[in-house]
Amino acid sequence: MEYVCDAPNNLTWFRLVTEGEAANESLEMRHAVEKHFRRERERAEESFQPSAGVMYIEQDINKEAYIRRSMPLFLTLRDENGKALVTAMLPPKGKGNGGCIVVGPGNADPYPQYASAIAALGSHFGITLDRASCYPYRR
Repeated sequence: MEYVCDAPNNLTWFRLVTEGEAANESLEMRHAVEKHFRRERERAEESFQPSAGVMYIEQDINKEAYIRRSMPLFLTLRDENGKALVTAMLPPKGKGNGGCIVVGPGNADPYPQYASAIAALGSHFGITLDRASCYPYRR
């Protein structure tokens, strides 16, 4: 995981970088972030085009950096003990018109308890992460 930003009440946002981290998040949070992470990573891998004129052995040199830039950001909010509290998926680089998803354990609504932490993440990326557009299971 990579540090992203601090949030109120001693909470911290981290980026999920590997499939293993996404799998652990899925288990701890009881939702399908691993499936979405894997799907988005595969899409980014399929769209990678090596630089023209490079030797076969060199063609994947920039592949991992390309994948990380191209796929959505998968993030986890953690408390000071490392407990997962909220999972978020933002557009690539945290910018653009792509959709966002913000969920709590078991896809519960995290906004009542963690609205200020979610707002801190949005502020960090310069985007609005409001409940109406980011929480997909609102009733």
